[in-house]
Amino acid sequence: MPQTVQLLLGKRMEELKSSTRVLLLSAAIMIVILLTGPLGYKFGLVPLMPSLASLMVSLVGALLVLIAGFIFVVISIRNDQQRNRNILLLTIGLSLVPMLIMGPQILKARSVPPIHDITTDTLNPPEFEVIVKRRVHAPNTLEYGTKELPADELAALQKDAYPGVKPKQTELDLAKAVSRAEEVLEAQGMDVVNVDTQAGLVEATATTFWFGFKDDLVVRVTENDDGSLVDVRSVSRVGQSDLGANAARIMTFLDAF
Repeated sequence: MPQTVQLLLGKRMEELKSSTRVLLLSAAIMIVILLTGPLGYKFGLVPLMPSLASLMVSLVGALLVLIAGFIFVVISIRNDQQRNRNILLLTIGLSLVPMLIMGPQILKARSVPPIHDITTDTLNPPEFEVIVKRRVHAPNTLEYGTKELPADELAALQKDAYPGVKPKQTELDLAKAVSRAEEVLEAQGMDVVNVDTQAGLVEATATTFWFGFKDDLVVRVTENDDGSLVDVRSVSRVGQSDLGANAARIMTFLDAF
């Protein structure tokens, strides 16, 4: 083989190896962005919108790395570069991480209505007491329904999406039902901030792991001839859509009660 051809092939292999290293580094950076964006918001280092944007940057960047990775794998196989191919396969695996994490969230967002206030009683939603002061600076209010989405429309959206969110009748008396509600909420890992047996109210707050988003929940117990009726309401402090989290939290509570 002529020396010139050997030099050209050698240069081409070096460029391939260099590109492979860049892709591997890019895949790692996308994972770092995926993790640091939410955590930055959680610890007050980054505003909400930039932290949300970082998720999309990570997702799009990972997709580009994935496509490039497949192309370079084919080139490596054709040039019998086994070590380079293995590194590229690792790169492809890393690039899938943001997609595996974000993909289900995107699908969930498309499958549920963009609402964040869920309750078992849409005609007379349970009201918060102690938590009201903790939500002073929260973007979302505790008013059921808004000018853009009136209460009746909100209730209709909830009914269609979460038909299983209904009051729970229990044989427990008022005091025992309140005590049971506190016990279940604590078992769910929520921070119980108010237990008022006389009023039949229990209030608690859930905090998400990555972003540190806070959702507030109130349980209202009403005594009746058959024991007591348990109503629940869960409201996010931030965001238009809760991705079904509040409904899931209420259903988990009611199933465990």
